Amino acid sequence: MEERIVSGESHEQEDWEERSLRPQNLTQYIGQKKVKENLTVFIEAAKMREETLDHVLLYGPPGLGKTTLSMIIANEMGVNLRTTSGPAIERPGDLAAILTALEPGDVLFIDEIHRLNRAVEEVLYPAMEDFCLDIVIGSGPTARSVRLDLPPFTLVGATTRAGMLSAPLRDRFGVVSRLEYYTHEELTEIVERTAEIMEVSIVFEAAVEIARRSRGTPRIANRLLRRVRDFAQVRGTGDIDLSITKTALELLQVDELGLDEIDQKLILNIIEKFRGGPVGLDTIAATIGEESHTIEDVYEPYLLQIGFLQRTPRGRIVTIQAYEHFHLEVPEQ
Repeated sequence: MEERIVSGESHEQEDWEERSLRPQNLTQYIGQKKVKENLTVFIEAAKMREETLDHVLLYGPPGLGKTTLSMIIANEMGVNLRTTSGPAIERPGDLAAILTALEPGDVLFIDEIHRLNRAVEEVLYPAMEDFCLDIVIGSGPTARSVRLDLPPFTLVGATTRAGMLSAPLRDRFGVVSRLEYYTHEELTEIVERTAEIMEVSIVFEAAVEIARRSRGTPRIANRLLRRVRDFAQVRGTGDIDLSITKTALELLQVDELGLDEIDQKLILNIIEKFRGGPVGLDTIAATIGEESHTIEDVYEPYLLQIGFLQRTPRGRIVTIQAYEHFHLEVPEQ
């Protein structure tokens, strides 16, 4: 598979910064205590037996550290990491090319593994279970099957939609871990660590404020910190204090609970156009101009978690908490 390289100094700077922010081992990794504890045991046991780690499935909302954990697993095992994604593997031949290029013990990370097509998935089963590939050569009466041995490897699959994985694929993972949203305390620690790496001075109260508005997600916390840093450099002294943080987040339209423009638009549309619901997902998507799967994967999980939205058989319903947050009167039922 061909690798595309995009040049440009700003892109390279952002990419380098993103890589440098990622923790390199489980000790540096903040949050996900249960997942960390279990992985520490499994990795140590595999190293003691001089075996490859069992295949690992990581699932949960976007931005919680699935890619970072795959890198850490490879680092802790002392092996190479190969990365790809479900949509990028279009044909069984693409997967065969990736698998045959692996070195013994390598970690293969497949992001969005739920988007593998069925033909590719069928090839993956014997590779995961028996470390071999069954390839059909030729067609018609002359077709014959050839079995290729593969080096032992660890597959790390990541998905935001574990329910879309087929049962045979899911059952072949020896380690299945769900990543949970982060607490404000964990996110504050992450923001402080990121600021230190970026060599930016930040007061504790500002770190807490950014953490509070990050929707329980480290990726969002780091993104907001970068944008607050921009405001601090252009409109302040370069140091991040509480005042510049609140000003920046207000201009970015991120409110006290971390709801951004789309979250607010989604909730207010259901309230104003559909009297709070119930209303179907496709109807919501059409009214706010977003894809339905984007709403379901990116925006709804957090709104459900904070109790602003409910899923019912008849559609989505806005809760009383959401009305109170937006200072709106709850309609009579």
